[in-house]
Amino acid sequence: MINRKNFIKIGSLGLSGLFLNNSLASPLNEIDNAVKKRALRFGIISDLHYDLMHDAGERAEAFINAMNQEQPDFIISLGDFCVPKPQNQPLMDIWNKFKGEKHYVLGNHDTDGGFTKDQALRFWNVNRPYYSFDKDGFHFVILDGNEKPLNSKLQGYPRTIGKQQLAWLKEDLEKTKLRTVIFCHQGIDNTNNGIENGMEVRYLLEQINVNAGFNKVILVFSGHHHSNYYNNINGIHYVQINSSSYYWVDESYKSKAFSEDFYKKHPILRHTIVYEAPIWAIVEIDGKRKIKIKGKKSKFAGNDQTTPPGLTDIYPVMAEIEDRTLSY
Repeated sequence: MINRKNFIKIGSLGLSGLFLNNSLASPLNEIDNAVKKRALRFGIISDLHYDLMHDAGERAEAFINAMNQEQPDFIISLGDFCVPKPQNQPLMDIWNKFKGEKHYVLGNHDTDGGFTKDQALRFWNVNRPYYSFDKDGFHFVILDGNEKPLNSKLQGYPRTIGKQQLAWLKEDLEKTKLRTVIFCHQGIDNTNNGIENGMEVRYLLEQINVNAGFNKVILVFSGHHHSNYYNNINGIHYVQINSSSYYWVDESYKSKAFSEDFYKKHPILRHTIVYEAPIWAIVEIDGKRKIKIKGKKSKFAGNDQTTPPGLTDIYPVMAEIEDRTLSY
């Protein structure tokens, strides 16, 4: 049962309170020693927006070609790739050229145009909108941030992790003994159109770590926000994976980066800042408590490669995913 005393306690623990204590050294060492000496690696890409981008197929092809060269343990899409219509099968054909294990996170735009979650999941050959799996000594959890409680007054796209899913998540995390990485399309740490009950989800993750006596949940990835940022909240790393394609400004913004003919063919892109080349990241996690993120860097495409005057966001607008080295 969550109470105010425990909530205050976990908030005050910060980084140090969630780390290992001496009484737990032996079982924790066993957990970390179970991890293979070679690092686990995966490729991660988000927000391609195949239905909007003029060259999205080429961007997806570039990612898959790179992944087949890199040969990571798996690849994962953080959502907003395409709607599940037959005309988008060419994207799936590209995605399926990857020779290894593939995973998918449901994005809010993957059901645009009246499509259902079930249709989107079938399109990706996925059975459930949220699930977990183990890989080389680590536990991975994929969440569905596209739920909407019956009593919610939230306007726009659903962006909640509901009670049933939260109960499943709690049980799943309690069962595993492994270090855990979580994926969700919307930011759990971002109150600007992120997960509506993000604080509740974060508290659950923190409580799992406190009860385990060590940082069981070490890392959370999100997309959705078309941004590049990092937060550490009570010892858990939250990393935003920038869109592989563009930054959305708003409908009042009229880009002049491309010709009028271009915008006649692709009107939605007039309201965006397009990235010249696709971006993605390779993530490497080892048993020595190190996380290395190697991100791709691009620049704004077209004639005007500067940030629009007056454009403000919580984080700087940039066409890159920063390299990071984190500890857990």
